[in-house]
Amino acid sequence: MPLVRIDIVKHPDPAHIHAIGQVVYASLRATINVPEHDNFQVLTEHERDHLVNDPQYLGIQRTEGQVFIQITLSEGRTVEQKKALYLAIAQGLERDAGVRPEDVFINLVEVRKENWSFGNGIAQYAL
Repeated sequence: MPLVRIDIVKHPDPAHIHAIGQVVYASLRATINVPEHDNFQVLTEHERDHLVNDPQYLGIQRTEGQVFIQITLSEGRTVEQKKALYLAIAQGLERDAGVRPEDVFINLVEVRKENWSFGNGIAQYAL
């Protein structure tokens, strides 16, 4: 049930952002057991001056190739699962999309299950 938002600076290859999305989805499936077909993503490319990052925060040297990933998901994952997810995404993006691990920024937003409606005006996961 994650909703993934990915923001990058416009890339010359239009397939680049889709490759990033594929890595994120595969990482979610592998580390926190997201079901098959549970893939909802908003992929956005921006002008260079519309994404801001500090190139040295926490001693990490970032470039203009920064990838911002925000994942909204139901609460309940362990810290270990979250760490595994972060690592899987960073390694997968380096391998499959040529993104430096230093340029991978991930933010998880955890919500209660009743905060989702996947259509028809119904809270499918409300207990």
